[in-house]
Amino acid sequence: MCRSIKTLRPPALAEEATGDEIRAAALQYVRKVSGFRAPAAHNREVFEQAVDAVTAATAELLAGLEVRGGAGTRRAS
Repeated sequence: MCRSIKTLRPPALAEEATGDEIRAAALQYVRKVSGFRAPAAHNREVFEQAVDAVTAATAELLAGLEVRGGAGTRRAS
């Protein structure tokens, strides 16, 4: 997949991922899938909608994960 997307859940990330980190990962994903680093004007709206959708899905995923082991059970959000 995209090597520049980093893991956003503990213990890979010491603290909870910020909104900016989640959006940056979503942007990288949409860029990779679409093949566009920056969309043309006629694709900008759908590109941004995709980034928003992936951002929301990622935040929901991180909020629902239960990380077990290591320093004990912790919910990542």
